[in-house]
Amino acid sequence: MGKLSKVIASSIALLSTAVFSEYGLNMTEGVTSISHDIYDLHMMVFWVCVVIAAIVFGAMFYSVFAHRKSKGAVAAQFHESTKAEILWTLVPVVILVGMAIPASKTLIDLEDTSKAEMTVKVTGHQWKWQYDYPKEGISFISNLAKTSKDSVASDIDNLNNENYKTGATSVDNYLLEVDKRLVLPVDTSIRFLITSNDVIHNWWVLDFGVKQDANPGFINDAWAKVDKIGTYRGQCAELCGKDHGFMPIVVDVVSKADYAKWVEKEQASAAAAIASATQVWSKADLMSKGKKVYASNCAGCHKMDGSGMPPIFPAIKDSAIANGIASEHMTIVLHGKAGMPTFKMLGDADLASVITYERNAFGNTGSVVQPSDVKSAR
Repeated sequence: MGKLSKVIASSIALLSTAVFSEYGLNMTEGVTSISHDIYDLHMMVFWVCVVIAAIVFGAMFYSVFAHRKSKGAVAAQFHESTKAEILWTLVPVVILVGMAIPASKTLIDLEDTSKAEMTVKVTGHQWKWQYDYPKEGISFISNLAKTSKDSVASDIDNLNNENYKTGATSVDNYLLEVDKRLVLPVDTSIRFLITSNDVIHNWWVLDFGVKQDANPGFINDAWAKVDKIGTYRGQCAELCGKDHGFMPIVVDVVSKADYAKWVEKEQASAAAAIASATQVWSKADLMSKGKKVYASNCAGCHKMDGSGMPPIFPAIKDSAIANGIASEHMTIVLHGKAGMPTFKMLGDADLASVITYERNAFGNTGSVVQPSDVKSAR
């Protein structure tokens, strides 16, 4: 009786709506016109396959049952039936052509960026995304949020602690949050120009129906017209190195009025950044800003305490580079060295501050670097 009760309880649990409400197997329909087209194409092909399966397996099971040997059925002997050969050739061709027409239309729409109302350039870096708005004159770097970075470090330190609550359960949007989000206007056709500065990345936002390789030296394009205001998340979908899993994408789709306000604010910030790069900064200001830039761009490899992860990622603390000639330090940061990527996409003020921070934090005794020094070294 006990076993029967368990079977009944298990059956009820499996058939409950609560279970199936979390049991999603289908594609995400998305929030763009092209994602809707992809979803509709998928469902059309799916139901065609269901009908074919029902007909084929239905005929097979009926034949096995109705013409079984126990009923005295005798197999018909025939070959080279012209009618049968024409039929089993013509029917699949008609089905395939019927599916190919809407599929071709969707594929053509995927590649047609001629109706774009604005352009955003997406550049992959190890391991962050750079977004440029050519017409608006806006450019910024999007890194993994500090909350997720801190949680990753804490998870590593507590690998053997059975009672530790991992970042996946204690941090909202773990590994799917950034320090600066891509902002786009709703109901606007947007062309994405996607490339890379180092290795192959892949810019993928599931709800947009956009998944495009970012190849160094090449520009791929895609487009989307988002019809719903909201926040949408994606990831790098191409294995691109040590921190591949730490390259999330977060897009805020806002009203056109809010987008105009955001553009105005970003343009003002860009103008302020350009102006600040022509000023002489105090060491204290450089150190304060440099600590934030270091946390976003350098700590992943060299650690927050500058101890690094030798021999792959050398320590900044007591480094001959950080305590040596400033020009050599700037050259490495600007152009990379060995496995270290270039950071020349950062502004002069950001680079001057982080280099100054590296040269004076962790007990180092290097010199101060000004934005004008970085500009001359570029």
